[in-house]
Amino acid sequence: MAVRPAISLMLGAIALCALVAGCAVGPDFAAPDPQLPQSSFEPKNVFQNANSAAPDPAWWRAFRDPLLTELESRAAQRNLDVETATIRLAESRFERGVAAAAQFPSINADGKYQRELYSSNGIASLLGALVPGSGQNGVVIPPISDYTVGLDASWELDLWGHVKRQVESADAQVIQSAEMRRDALVSTEAELARDYIQLRGVQTQIRIAEENLKLSREVQKIAEEQQRKGIRTAYDAEAAAAQAESARGQIPTLTIQEAQYVNAIAFLLGEPPESLRGELGAQKHIPLAPPRVPVGVPSELARRRPDIRAAEAQLHSATAEIGVAVASFYPTVKLNGTVGLDALNLKKLFYGNSLQYNAGPSVSVPIFDAGRLKGTLELRKAQQQEAAVAYHKTVLQAWHEVVNALVAHRQEGQRRARLKGQLDHSRAALAIARARYKDGVGEFLTVLDAERSLLQAAQQHETSTTNVSLDLVQLYKALGGGWEEVFPETSPSEPEVVSSL
Repeated sequence: MAVRPAISLMLGAIALCALVAGCAVGPDFAAPDPQLPQSSFEPKNVFQNANSAAPDPAWWRAFRDPLLTELESRAAQRNLDVETATIRLAESRFERGVAAAAQFPSINADGKYQRELYSSNGIASLLGALVPGSGQNGVVIPPISDYTVGLDASWELDLWGHVKRQVESADAQVIQSAEMRRDALVSTEAELARDYIQLRGVQTQIRIAEENLKLSREVQKIAEEQQRKGIRTAYDAEAAAAQAESARGQIPTLTIQEAQYVNAIAFLLGEPPESLRGELGAQKHIPLAPPRVPVGVPSELARRRPDIRAAEAQLHSATAEIGVAVASFYPTVKLNGTVGLDALNLKKLFYGNSLQYNAGPSVSVPIFDAGRLKGTLELRKAQQQEAAVAYHKTVLQAWHEVVNALVAHRQEGQRRARLKGQLDHSRAALAIARARYKDGVGEFLTVLDAERSLLQAAQQHETSTTNVSLDLVQLYKALGGGWEEVFPETSPSEPEVVSSL
């Protein structure tokens, strides 16, 4: 049959495609050097409270607070930002599937029925001279029915790697989306820990304010007693009452902050306001940071930080897009074919002699496009350079964040130790001032000053305790931990499955 030459031509083109398979123009991606230190974060001899042990992926367990650990687990499952990032990851996978579909032939089935009547005054009138006895009006063609069913196929031979580079770019974008989801989880976990620690810090401040109010009332009681005995004037009693009201006035402001932090935690867990009041309302101590923190080897930071990994994937995608642009300069070769059945009588549609087909390659060569292809290539090169700068900026920023967090954690720890000494001395000074005033040998202003100093010292000490723990949270966030157990490591060629979809 005449179909054999067409089939041979098609098979020859397929063989040619197989021979050049794997050929892809444009630059191949090479992972960039993050240029991080190999042994320790600089400067040396500064971070005595850090060690090179690998940080715990579930770093919040270092605070030894069971409720915080439970909340972190719930946030990983319910946080809306993480859920949004998960959906975006699914979107990028679907986009990758669309790009990969271009590697395969497209086949369409179609069927058609048409009822046709040709005009006697149209083309049919020209046939009058060719058909004897047709008359002056030409050939009269009665209405006809045309039945057609068939298949048409088209396949672009990826001789220059145009589609291959598109798929490579899409794969990199899938990895980037996965890393952005991990980064969303890291940010959520750190924000939850910060809100929780600040909540406990505010609750501690409320407790201090309540203790100070109780202390102020005791001083007021002493002043009033001294007034009744005629030892002191009414000024002391009024000054003591004013001090007590000042202590009472701090509590509502702190209570507002407490409610805000409770609701902030509820929001991170995707819960309505006040839904966690029962769990978080009871006052607890501030979660304390461990004396030494593991920071790992600096050179591994690029593998731990999801934002660095995402930036690398973005650079990979931009590099592959250069190959797509380069391939556009080369000829496009397609294999096209149509096979079908056509008949004017439905009963004869599936007869062998109703078969019709056409097959053959087509070639499209770009000749003139007013600089569109060249402009696109230059654009892709500029975007690749931008992605490279963004990668190195991300790495450098991560390095700065780790060093800054280490310095802040160490210095705040030292400050907290000094404030603890100030608090002890202030407490002793108030006890002495009260005893002297009660014995009638001390001034009441000395008692008030000692009381204010004690309140200030207590508040500063607890604020510093809060900051030490907050600095540790910032350090762990800078180190990029917290996603390993929830979103485990996967192969770049086999992105993880979105379990929630």
